[in-house]
Amino acid sequence: MENKLSIIGIFIQTHEAVVEVNNLLHQYSDKIVGRMGLPYRDRGVNVISVIIDAPADDISALAGKLGKIPGISAKTMQSKF
Repeated sequence: MENKLSIIGIFIQTHEAVVEVNNLLHQYSDKIVGRMGLPYRDRGVNVISVIIDAPADDISALAGKLGKIPGISAKTMQSKF
């Protein structure tokens, strides 16, 4: 299956979810090109952007697993090339 280059945007609203998110991202670390995380203290949220180069099924699986974690909102954008 062909790899797609994608960005997954993650908003973390609860401190308890941070460990779960990090563990899940570690499981996909061989497919992750880079990641940037910023605490936005004024809003009480952490924002993570993940760049991933993987088959579409793996990207969807990761996004789906992230979305099932309470206190998490995740969206994916795939490149067209």
